[in-house]
Amino acid sequence: MTAISIRNLDSNVKARLRIRAAENGRSMEAEIRAILAEAVTEQRPAGLFDAIRAVSLEHGGVDLELPRRNRRQRPVQLT
Repeated sequence: MTAISIRNLDSNVKARLRIRAAENGRSMEAEIRAILAEAVTEQRPAGLFDAIRAVSLEHGGVDLELPRRNRRQRPVQLT
């Protein structure tokens, strides 16, 4: 396994990491490993449709009422 040193880490960030680790019942090192693993395995939407869908699903989705068509569509006449 690889070791990583992080220099010049803000003391407020370190304090928040310590609190987050305690809330999750982990050491700071284990918490940082979990954060890094989650960050690199996160799936990002590939396109605009997927991005919009992901946002709507976060909020429970969207139900659209489609109006009922009164007349049938005619087939295209090929000449």
